[in-house]
Formats: sequence, structure tokens, C-alpha cells
Amino acid sequence: MTVVPKRRVGRPPKRVLSRDIIFEAGLKLLDERGAHGSGMRDIARELGVQPSALYNHVAGQDDVIAGVRELIGDRIDGAMFDELPWDEALVVWAHSYRDAFAAHPPTIALLAVTPVLPDSRISLMYEKVLTALEQGGWPVDQLLSVMVALESFILGSALDAVADDEILNPGDRVDVPLYTAAHAARRTAIAGRRPADVAFELGLDVMISGLRARLAAG
Repeated sequence: MTVVPKRRVGRPPKRVLSRDIIFEAGLKLLDERGAHGSGMRDIARELGVQPSALYNHVAGQDDVIAGVRELIGDRIDGAMFDELPWDEALVVWAHSYRDAFAAHPPTIALLAVTPVLPDSRISLMYEKVLTALEQGGWPVDQLLSVMVALESFILGSALDAVADDEILNPGDRVDVPLYTAAHAARRTAIAGRRPADVAFELGLDVMISGLRARLAAG
């Protein structure tokens, strides 16, 4: 009778980690559980490693959040600034920016107040935006203010994009007749389009038109 030797049980393969793998796990947990369920221990559990292993690649939670911002920033198209006038490029950029953040709504409040990394890729996108604005005639001391004004509007619109379409429905109240009439009139006017999309298009048009007028006025 031939005896088959038992195979020795080896150690399980080590999980290969990198900053981007950690950031992707952080983004996944932020989407699924929000900020309170995406800490370092949560990320380690998601990746099947000890929390201490993460610190070989990232400095801590703030570093992860900044890295998540990089991942989302990578999904924002900036190529239009090489091809279009500043005002037309801003319109395309705003749509891409809103779509990128609307896909990950729990990240918006966190990332809106997170400083960029010293070697961030998102800074390269900002450089494209600012270069287009400067070449379009904007003074250097106003470049960041123009960009931040647009970013603030876009991030708010990204939150609106994931809200219930009827979030502003006043119902059958009779003590707010104009509000009720305006809600009904909008429903008729937008003909099946999402209210958030209509509001975004209107707001973006107003902002770009206002920026054009301000630049022309000197």
C-alpha cells in the first residue's frame, strides 16, 4: 500500500499592499458605510491585513482621505482645457467634476475640507484650469477665487444630484401658495428631466455668464 505523504500547510500568501490599493479600499468603505465605518482598522479588515501593515504605506487616516481625493480627481476630465476657450472648457469640466463626486456622495463633505497632498495629481488638474483662466485674461490674483467659486457650486450640485427628486415638494399646504405653484410649474416645465440637472444647468450658465461679464468689465 502506497502512503501518500501529507502536504504541509504553508503560510497564507501575503497580501500585496500599495497606497492605491489602500485608497481604493477606503473609497469603497466610504461609499458603503460613510466616514464612521472607514477608519484604519476597517480598511485593514477589508484588505485582510493587520492595521500596522497599512502604516508601511500611509501615514494615517488623513493621508487615506487625501488619497481618496486623488482617486476621484483622476476621474475628472481636464483635457478640454487644452482644446477649448476657458469659458467653454469650464462648462465641460464642471459636468465631469460633478459626475465624479456624485458617484461617491459620502466623500463630498470630507474631501471638500481635505488639503491636497504635496505631490498630488489633482494639483496638475488645477494647474490646467488656472492656466486656461490666465490665458483667457483673468488676473493671477483672481484665478483661485474663480476656481474655488466654481468648485463650491459643483460640489453642492453633486450632493443635489443624489437627493430625492421630490425633496422640495411642499405637499398640499395652502399657506405657501407661491411655493406650491412654483413646484407644480417646474414639474410641468422640465418635462421629465431631473430637477437637480435642470438646476445645475441653470446655475452653471449663470456662473459662466457672470464670469464672462466680469472679465469683460475689467
